[in-house]
Amino acid sequence: LKERIKDFEKKVDDTYSQERYERGHLKGEISKLIELNTTMSKEAHNLVLALKGENKTQGNWGEMILENILERSGLRKGEEYFTQETVRSAEGDMLRPDVIVRLPDGKHLIVDSKMTLVAYEAYCSANDEGAKEKAGLAHVESLKRHVNELSEKKYHLAEKIISPDFVMLFMPLEPAFALAFQLKPDLFNQAWGKNIAIVSPTTLLATLRTVTSLWKQERQQKNALEIAKLGGGLYDKFVGVVSDIDQLGKKIKSVSETHDQLIVKISTGKGNLISQVEKLKELGVKTEKSLPQITE
Repeated sequence: LKERIKDFEKKVDDTYSQERYERGHLKGEISKLIELNTTMSKEAHNLVLALKGENKTQGNWGEMILENILERSGLRKGEEYFTQETVRSAEGDMLRPDVIVRLPDGKHLIVDSKMTLVAYEAYCSANDEGAKEKAGLAHVESLKRHVNELSEKKYHLAEKIISPDFVMLFMPLEPAFALAFQLKPDLFNQAWGKNIAIVSPTTLLATLRTVTSLWKQERQQKNALEIAKLGGGLYDKFVGVVSDIDQLGKKIKSVSETHDQLIVKISTGKGNLISQVEKLKELGVKTEKSLPQITE
């Protein structure tokens, strides 16, 4: 009984020890999770501050989103689209659109990314209707300025650019895009009047996937033409081979007829050569060989 009591006490001690260890381990994991959450919150806050405060940072972020959409579209970089290519305007100025997309008909689509985050963030964080309305107007006006600036560049007139008469202004933030058209429903038509098509990530991706589909059709058409060309060449080659075989057959037939005529002259015809030569042998001409049997 004494030994059993000791065993029981040991098991109780072991259980409490394990429980203390697990509590300590769990406490450590919770501390790490809290620390990670704090770090992520700081990083997110710093990103928001950076995007709000630095136009270049906003631009870089927008271009990163644009590049991601291009990759998802199925278009090939350096083949169907190019980034940061320098072109010369009609006035001789150097321009650098964010993206030039090649179309199958030899034309191009120009895409330029524009961020309007400051006013949008102010709208979202406004505490009263007055501040919200003011920030909303600022958001729309900011987008209008981007439209005017992009329109003035006249990318469609730039050298080596065969472009439709419009440029795509890309807004990387979908909610900011939706808010602008909610506040100003005729904004798209106003921009279109300046040869600018405002697009969001969703509408741009749909457009680029349509371009990808056009390229696939173009490649399939080229493959079909190449197959037809190869097929035509193969057919012509086959006709030549058949013609050569026919000519060979005619020549073989001609040789066979000549062979038959020679056989007649040598062995079967009246006064043939073999009968005459054999008479020489009969007359006593000494020979070492005999004529073979001629196969007709």
